[in-house]
Amino acid sequence: MGKDTGFLEIERRERDYLDPKERLNNYREFVVQPDDATLSSQAARCMDCGIPYCHNGCPVNNMIPDWNHLVYEDDWKNALAVLHSTNNFPEFTGRICPAPCEASCTLNIVDQPVTIKSIECAIVDRGWKEGWIEPQVPAKKTGKSVAVIGSGPAGMACAQQLARAGHTVTLFEKSDRVGGLLRYGIPDFKMEKQLINRRCVQMEAEGVEFKTSKEVGVDVSFKSLDENFDAIVLAGGSEDARQLAIPGAEMNGVRLAMEFLTQQNKRNAGDEELRAAPRGSLLATGKDVVVIGGGDTGSDCVGTSNRQGAKSVTQLEIMPKPPEKEDKALTWPNWPLKMRTSSSHEEGVDRDWAVLTKRVVGDGEKVTGLECARVEWVPDEDGRGQMREIVGSEFTLPADLILLAMGFVGPKKAGLLDQAAVELTERGNVSANEQDYATSVDKVYACGDMRRGQSLVVWAIREGRQCAASVDEALMGASSLPR
Repeated sequence: MGKDTGFLEIERRERDYLDPKERLNNYREFVVQPDDATLSSQAARCMDCGIPYCHNGCPVNNMIPDWNHLVYEDDWKNALAVLHSTNNFPEFTGRICPAPCEASCTLNIVDQPVTIKSIECAIVDRGWKEGWIEPQVPAKKTGKSVAVIGSGPAGMACAQQLARAGHTVTLFEKSDRVGGLLRYGIPDFKMEKQLINRRCVQMEAEGVEFKTSKEVGVDVSFKSLDENFDAIVLAGGSEDARQLAIPGAEMNGVRLAMEFLTQQNKRNAGDEELRAAPRGSLLATGKDVVVIGGGDTGSDCVGTSNRQGAKSVTQLEIMPKPPEKEDKALTWPNWPLKMRTSSSHEEGVDRDWAVLTKRVVGDGEKVTGLECARVEWVPDEDGRGQMREIVGSEFTLPADLILLAMGFVGPKKAGLLDQAAVELTERGNVSANEQDYATSVDKVYACGDMRRGQSLVVWAIREGRQCAASVDEALMGASSLPR
């Protein structure tokens, strides 16, 4: 462990943020990392528990006590090696993962978990700064070829692992740049995109070939991949967004969150204004914005709207307001349901819970408001919560722009999945188990959100790594890749 009595002597200290007045003027990251001495003392708080629940809380099973101890001993290079042994891209997870590992930390029983996420991020950032992160080029090639479809975190992790095993890997991405939702769904102020570019350079040196602006099922037929590759991995994500099925939702002022976030990320990348976009350029400047959906994507819309200069921002959630604190005896070490306030919320937003949207108000083209009603959740005869509208609770919010951040219902079927003809689950995801990730079609595998449904970046990396090991074993008879 770090320091025997560290958890008794040292208080938790998180990363700081730049002042909102400063950070709202740009789209750069605004987290202020503690100095090395502070990080060392924070790592010293790790108890190295007899049963380290943080391992189970982390989907990639990071060896957290090990690298905490190494940071405490100022052995950052070995800490990086341990970190990379389970996670291909800790600079991604160290920025945008919600850190279920910290919820599982034994010290979280008293609301003082080890600052695992910030230490993880500091380790990998130090590794890049010191030049310790280099391409891992395989000693020899296997002669086998693999097509990976989708360059989000699952596809990137899978492709990198397979390339390191010596296979010839081609990564197909329908967008103009690599990264999937990391690139176009996560705002730059949470994760700057040079982090993805840097990994792409590493992966290219390891042998991965990127083919961008190539949508399989549209620009490239699935049949051509089947004929030219020894294995195919479906890692296209879960992109079929849940729609708003109320009167008036067809108006131009009602837009998907991903469309809104993607356009701003493209502006930040230097692309010309998107006047040629299917429904035109999308900005919150000077508008009353209503975000429907209380999750992370909704929070990202809040932060982006404020940076664009919105007149007002309101975020709605249909579920009741969660408690400020969870009941530790009931939830720990599992992920708790409790009130969460993001940095974007702190920058300015009106949040409201248990709200049902009923009708978009407008003239058929321009949106002017959103009619809502309050609901209550009451248990049915089986004890499950059922929504019931409260009579007489109707109200109307002013709205020029309504952003839909209500999650995703599964992968898109047209094109790729129709041509691949793989079996789907009842929920519409690609059917494949967690043992071999094989689909119902020979030599075709699936991982990430396309297989498991909408989930976290850390689950995508885990599935990409495990899928790569299964593909490698199928191609070679055995695999030395870690799962």
